[in-house]
Order: sequence, then structure tokens, then C-alpha cells
Amino acid sequence: MTASSKKSRQLEMIVVKSNVKQSVYKNTLDTFNLLKEALRELVEEYSETLKGKISEDSLPTFHEKGPFEAEFRLAADMLLFSMHSNVFVFNREHPVWKTEYVKNDPLNSYCGIINIYNFLSDSFKYSRMQDLGYLIARIFINRESHFFVEGKRQSGELVKDFKNDIMSKENIKQILDTSIRYAIEFDLLVPPYDQVKIASVEQMKEEIFHSKMKTGKRVGFKFNSDDI
Repeated sequence: MTASSKKSRQLEMIVVKSNVKQSVYKNTLDTFNLLKEALRELVEEYSETLKGKISEDSLPTFHEKGPFEAEFRLAADMLLFSMHSNVFVFNREHPVWKTEYVKNDPLNSYCGIINIYNFLSDSFKYSRMQDLGYLIARIFINRESHFFVEGKRQSGELVKDFKNDIMSKENIKQILDTSIRYAIEFDLLVPPYDQVKIASVEQMKEEIFHSKMKTGKRVGFKFNSDDI
């Protein structure tokens, strides 16, 4: 291959990858906007069902924090949805590379990411900056709006329908329903006694006074990928 051919090939790849990444970004942003729309609808549905059964303070709320972040609060739990502005490709050990869909066209592996985190509502209410939140799911969307979800207790099977699953509002609602159910069932555990048996005067004055004692749903425990 001549130097001119190599240069032409490089320029072609730059154009191709740039177009792929632009398509991925657009589809991911469209999905995130669809997700925010679904969250607004969920707030209305939940509020109608729960009104009069729980306190007004515990009714679900939705807040759009900008183009790439949104939060959904339900009682003691908060789900934070965060879209990454960049486009990613998977490492070679990831099961996505074993699918015919990606083998036939590696450009299908380029994906945008929407992360779903679970926090305690009080962590934000009382500005407890040391509290922990947990990633409970990641949504991957490619240039053709095909998607898969990486979540708890999943393996290579999670990518088996990547070729056929196309993002839609119905699929978004299923993902949200699963995430909300998981967050509600994921309870706050008492920290081990030995971890909190000693406290300094400074800690008592600073942390307790300002409600900043470190808290998380698995505080004191290592959070593993198969932990539920």
C-alpha cells in the first residue's frame, strides 16, 4: 500500500468513526430525553395511586438537573440518571464481541452510556457528602438504537438480544420499573459494631450535628456485582 493510499484510508476511517460516534451520541441523547419523559409520567401515575396513602413529603418527584442528569425520588430512595457525553467501545474480553451482530460489523460495538445510581434521599436533603450511592444499571445504546442493559447478577446472556432489541418508550419503562423495584428492595443495613464503636469529640460535633455520618445501603460491606 502506497503512502497516498494509507493516508486516504486513514482519512476514510476518521470520517466513518466520526459519523458513527455522532449517530451514537444522538441516539443516546434521544433515549435520555425519552427516559426523562417516562419519569415525568411515572411521577403522575405514582402520585395518583399513592396520594392519601403516604405523606406528601414521600410522594415521588422528578427533577431535571440539566441535559445529562435527572433524579427521581420515591420516599427514602433516589434514583440518579446520568448520561455520559462521550462514546465508548468495549474491551476485548466483553461478551459483546462474541455476538454475530458485532462480529459482522465492529462499528456496532460503539455505544453511549446512561448510568442509573441509587442513593438515599436524605443524603442529598442533608448534604451528607460522604454518603454512598450504588450503580445499579447501565444502559448501552449504539448507532442503530440497539441496546442492552448491564445490571445486577447478569452475565454474557445480557447481550444475546443486542442484535434485535431496539430502544423504545416501552423498553424504557420496563428498565425504570426494574430499577425502582430493585432500589426499594435494596435495604439499608446496620454497620458492623466494630466499625462505629469509637468516635472522637470532633466527629460528634461535626458529623452528627450536621447529619453527615457516612451512610449507604451497604455501609461497612464491600459491594459486589452479585450483591442484592
